[in-house]
Amino acid sequence: MIETPPLVDQYCQGVLRTELGLATFEAQLVHSAGPPAAGTTFFDTQTGFAVRRWCPPLLGLEPHCAPARYLARRRELGAAESTRRLLRGSGVGAYLVDTGAPGDLTGPKELALAGDARAFEVVRLEPLATRAADASDSVAAFLAGLAGAVHASAAAAVAFACGPHAGYAAALADAPHPPGPGEVRGAAGRWLAARARGGAAGDPVLLRHLLWSAVAAGLPLQLHTGGAGPGALAGFVRATAGPGARLVLLGGYPHHRDAALLAGAYPHVHADLGPALGRSGARAAALLAELLELAPFGKLLFSSGGRNLPELHAVGALVFREALGRVLGGWAADGAWSRRDADRVAGMLAAGNARRVYRLEERG
Repeated sequence: MIETPPLVDQYCQGVLRTELGLATFEAQLVHSAGPPAAGTTFFDTQTGFAVRRWCPPLLGLEPHCAPARYLARRRELGAAESTRRLLRGSGVGAYLVDTGAPGDLTGPKELALAGDARAFEVVRLEPLATRAADASDSVAAFLAGLAGAVHASAAAAVAFACGPHAGYAAALADAPHPPGPGEVRGAAGRWLAARARGGAAGDPVLLRHLLWSAVAAGLPLQLHTGGAGPGALAGFVRATAGPGARLVLLGGYPHHRDAALLAGAYPHVHADLGPALGRSGARAAALLAELLELAPFGKLLFSSGGRNLPELHAVGALVFREALGRVLGGWAADGAWSRRDADRVAGMLAAGNARRVYRLEERG
């Protein structure tokens, strides 16, 4: 067995507090714009099969039990107890929680209590702008309020994040450098006027201003690469190489190769492992081996990418541990690696890299 310390889940969201029926639970398993194909279910995915493999034993059932049986047991235990068992069975010692996701989700303190772990806040940038706009009656007041919100967040959080949409990638692909003051004022005016008319679309210049404000604050910046893939962020990656920024590329799958290559090419860039492994399920070991070919081991960080369902937090962690055992344990058994090196690299991927990038030791 490969030895690892308690995992640092470097990117996740809270979990739903409510009881879920079969259809509601299934809808949370995968990102989809609509229902599954007629006669099928979202349990018929690698993620669904991984949930049925790893989660039933944590609730006292046999692996691979039927979804209806699993959910009946979940309802029997209740949402709070099911969440507690799933999180505590995953081997996670610290969560970095994006608090900007919509819905009635647990916050960092609740997640830490349920999982018997530590938790740290990752502040999403868009809600900062929304709250600053709600409290402002002019462009000048909005920009001052936004600057103050970023500064205050940097004192309490461990990282900033952008939302999982393509607007950032598109904005940065066209103009990766910081916008000038006049551009920012113009963008703020347009956005505030659009809000007053009931619109909510982000202005590309204002999006760039948000990102560069986060870079200037000195915390790591988590970037959802979105459907455009990490290549769209290459200009921004190059532009931030000087100011001492730390970038973590999230959600690279199926563009995981590009994310790993960027992490290997730039000292301040790191790539996320977790959701790619969770989504690939039974093929997670092959995907992990591929990523280890493309980036230095110190540039890859585990996360579950868990959202809404505690099952996704648990699956992300347990699939990651199994993949580590198969890949690194296999290399050690073959003599390609020493067992000591395998354990050392496993510790880096599981927790050490995240502790260094986010400076968690400074948080006590």
